[in-house]
Amino acid sequence: MEYLGRLVHRTPLVSSDSINRMAGKNVFLKMENKQKTGSFKLRGAAYKMSLLPDSKLRNGVIAASAGNHAQGVALAAKKRNITAKIYMPANTPAAKIESTRSYGADIVLTGNSFQEAYDAAVKEENKYGGYFLHPFDDYDVMAGQGTVAFEMLQQEPFLDTIIAPVGGGGLISGVAIAAKYINPKIKVIGVQAKGACAMYNNYHFPASAPLSEVATLAEGIAVKKPGIHSSHVINKYVDDLLVVSDQEIAAAIIFMLERQKTLIEGAGAAALAALMKYKDSIPGGHCGLIVSGGNIDFAKLVKIKELSRNTQLLSEPYKQPMYSH
Repeated sequence: MEYLGRLVHRTPLVSSDSINRMAGKNVFLKMENKQKTGSFKLRGAAYKMSLLPDSKLRNGVIAASAGNHAQGVALAAKKRNITAKIYMPANTPAAKIESTRSYGADIVLTGNSFQEAYDAAVKEENKYGGYFLHPFDDYDVMAGQGTVAFEMLQQEPFLDTIIAPVGGGGLISGVAIAAKYINPKIKVIGVQAKGACAMYNNYHFPASAPLSEVATLAEGIAVKKPGIHSSHVINKYVDDLLVVSDQEIAAAIIFMLERQKTLIEGAGAAALAALMKYKDSIPGGHCGLIVSGGNIDFAKLVKIKELSRNTQLLSEPYKQPMYSH
């Protein structure tokens, strides 16, 4: 992990009196929106790439991403002086596209979801070569993402719960393994958007089919099909998966902007939205939230404000028993 330590920031772990009062807990926010590229995704991409020999990378790397993994791969590739070709959904926020391009990557916009971009990237790999660097379903990528939890528990050793957003499951898989290695009693809880809850369905209802479509403002966690490897890790190590609505995510974004003067994206707001929705059922008194990214499309802020208008950040407590999996 020495190489990773030279490339990524050790992001701050911050607390807020207003959030503590609202949640009735000591809450600590891991601000990965302040990471290089604006997201935790650099950790997994850079660590994976650091393990690959030059022979595997002679034709460059290929990736599929809704934006944050793309930027992580592009920067990591730039550091290794190799080419990167990134397939991204056509509806990816312009800020993520331009940021990825600024690191020197070749961008291909295709389809309307991560799955369509992923399918196109796999065809590219099969046809022309290049190393396909998966955004979440890779144990080395998970290990890189797990450094978030190592840092959190170094910064605040008394954390008894960690809440993380979930798309394909790479972040929470790495976090769960790392956190429980340090403290086997810690609870790790994942959060998905209702409009993109494939992993939630897989966790609670194992026979469920992949989603045919996804629809959420949290494009960073909009994944139709759960990862195979990440599903195994989540089923073994994660204590619960919850869902929140786009309205609740929007309320969390606006709260962080207005009250904390911090701009975060939809996926980055999911953990806070879940804590406030389910605060009476989430255990422990020292809760860490992973604010996974801050690469938001400014053009969507008006819509986000409208979505949040009639939604209180604090809503009814979760009625379903926790940790029944």
